[in-house]
Amino acid sequence: MDLVNLVIIIACVSLFYALFLFVKVKSQSAGNERMQEISSKIREGAIVYLKRQYKSVSIFFGTIFLIMIALSFCGIIGKFMPYSFLLGGLLSGISGYIGMRMATMANVRTTEAARKSLVKALDISFSAGSIIGFVVVGVGLSGIGICYYLLKQHLIHMDTAYNIESILGEVITNLLTFGMGVSAMSLFARVGGGIFTKAADVGADLVGKIEMGIPEDDPKNPAVIADNVGDNVGDVAGMGADLFESYVNSIISCSALALGSGFGESGVILPFLLAAVGIVASIIGSFFVKTREDAGQPQLLFTLRKGIYLSNILMCVFSFFLIKNIFPNNLNLFFSIFFGQICGMAIGYCTEYFTSSAYRPTKELSRSTKTGAGTVVISGLSLGMLSAFLPVIIVSACILISFFSSGGRIVTDFQIFSKGLYGISLAAVGMLSTLGITVATDAYGPIADNAGGIAEMSGLTEEVRKRTDMLDSLGNTTAATGKGFAIGSAGLTSLALVAAYINQAKMINPSQIFDLSIINPCVLIGLFVGASLPFLFSAFTMSSVGKAAMDVVCEVRRQFKEIKGLMEGKADPDYQSCVDICTKASVRQMLVPALIGVVSPLAMSLFLGVSGVSGMLVGATVSGAVLALTMSNAGGAWDNSKKYIESGHFGGKKSENHKAAVVGDTVGDPFKDTSGPAINILIKLLAMVSIVFVSIAVSGSLF
Repeated sequence: MDLVNLVIIIACVSLFYALFLFVKVKSQSAGNERMQEISSKIREGAIVYLKRQYKSVSIFFGTIFLIMIALSFCGIIGKFMPYSFLLGGLLSGISGYIGMRMATMANVRTTEAARKSLVKALDISFSAGSIIGFVVVGVGLSGIGICYYLLKQHLIHMDTAYNIESILGEVITNLLTFGMGVSAMSLFARVGGGIFTKAADVGADLVGKIEMGIPEDDPKNPAVIADNVGDNVGDVAGMGADLFESYVNSIISCSALALGSGFGESGVILPFLLAAVGIVASIIGSFFVKTREDAGQPQLLFTLRKGIYLSNILMCVFSFFLIKNIFPNNLNLFFSIFFGQICGMAIGYCTEYFTSSAYRPTKELSRSTKTGAGTVVISGLSLGMLSAFLPVIIVSACILISFFSSGGRIVTDFQIFSKGLYGISLAAVGMLSTLGITVATDAYGPIADNAGGIAEMSGLTEEVRKRTDMLDSLGNTTAATGKGFAIGSAGLTSLALVAAYINQAKMINPSQIFDLSIINPCVLIGLFVGASLPFLFSAFTMSSVGKAAMDVVCEVRRQFKEIKGLMEGKADPDYQSCVDICTKASVRQMLVPALIGVVSPLAMSLFLGVSGVSGMLVGATVSGAVLALTMSNAGGAWDNSKKYIESGHFGGKKSENHKAAVVGDTVGDPFKDTSGPAINILIKLLAMVSIVFVSIAVSGSLF
């Protein structure tokens, strides 16, 4: 049997397991009528937003598709590439949509479960998160697996000479175009969802908590439904599309390097197989996520770790025997995969240490609230910058070990050098191989957050809210860990994509010598421009959140002023107006940041060619990874610092310390949920667009 068929079968098993969990969660009680009414409003708002977003995105995809069709007729790109691009975007959008529907179905059931016990609430929210996780890996792996198989069989049928190298080269080129579609859709989902969720969150907090002094998720707050909708479209749909992109592109970039490294078809298939056995390991690990009723934060964290640890141990065992069967004379490739997993877990530990309220950094950040909001912001930025250093060292060590353990050497022979690059790409695949359970631990957080909102708006007991808050607080830490995971893998994947870009350029014109030395002015300019792109991108996304949040703040203030009896609970707020403001603002303002990832590599290709583009990709990867880690970790720490105070420390809720912490959290919201996590998609989109249009850089550059 063709091994790719086995990969597709295991990917389908992942989808069937997600279906099994869906039936389990769906069968649970959805609570009383009031709870169901609130959940329905959240679901309807999320659906309206995604419909508007997908309508706008379809115009972008349609335009790029027509341009690519024209280029294919001119012979500049392959005839299947436009369709690969479209399919990648479609599957990314589908995975995000399914994730949103699952989250809005599970939120009210988690609330009802929390009325019974913490154990039950964790079971329902984690099962719903697992649905999202296994849909992401199932759709992603089956998508690229089916594309690979069908394209290969078609080209074999068309090529009577059966030149397997050229056939695999064309298949990989189409998969890279598939990855470009995935990256573009993921960037829209992350940026658009991030703008929505943080505009609503900031607007609700600034007026509700600080100005009016009402609790979080108080039904009197007009922005409360928009805030809960944002959890689903940003932290679930956006996050799902983000990790879908990381997962798919790590596999594709690894396969792309296999041919140039001399590993042949076996090397091309290996990342597919690693992803497949990772699904099996994740399914087994998910059965071990159980806790006891009196569990605190450390016990809950260990519960989630238990599933991740077991999945990674099983993945190590499976990958060893996989390498032993496919490359019996090159067992060192196993160490690249192994150290990729170690690197992922180490980054997770670093992120947890700097963002969890169980450790000193976030406690010290909470202490800084005693002197006001200014010191909270300063301390949070300092914490974020400090937190970026260790993950960079970890990734650097992983690069070094993976490069040499896979047979790479720093020599002029590009094939030997490429063996090391293949090892680095295997480390990225190893890091993301158990993504099914990683996404589950990430996605359950927004579901628990929504559950807490429904509990507050439904007037349930304080005990219910306490249980959902415990899960939500833990979810902030696991979400930050997931972001660190994605950013770390983005660094490894982007490095592999830079190598794949140079490979593609050499294939187009083998006789041309590309000067990639640091003293080449084109490379140096590319480095500077590339390093500035994540900052330009972040400036646009942060500004978008600020503008949308101002509109929400003005609307919430207006309603509190004009709707008589609202503050006393005698009148209902107009929730829909805030949802509409966030929807229109996010759909309108997500386009410019997304275009940066498409226009920049094309412009650099036209002006500075392969040397300039290579410099741009390296510059964007280095600055982007550090900036993304800084923003994500600072935002996570600010959020958990606020929750730490709300749990009764440093004066508790409604104290001056709490107000200062809310300001810090407000600054951190777009850091951790809009700009930070979207940067890792940006740097891979830059690389994907560069690879797809590499012929322009090779033949048509101005300098």
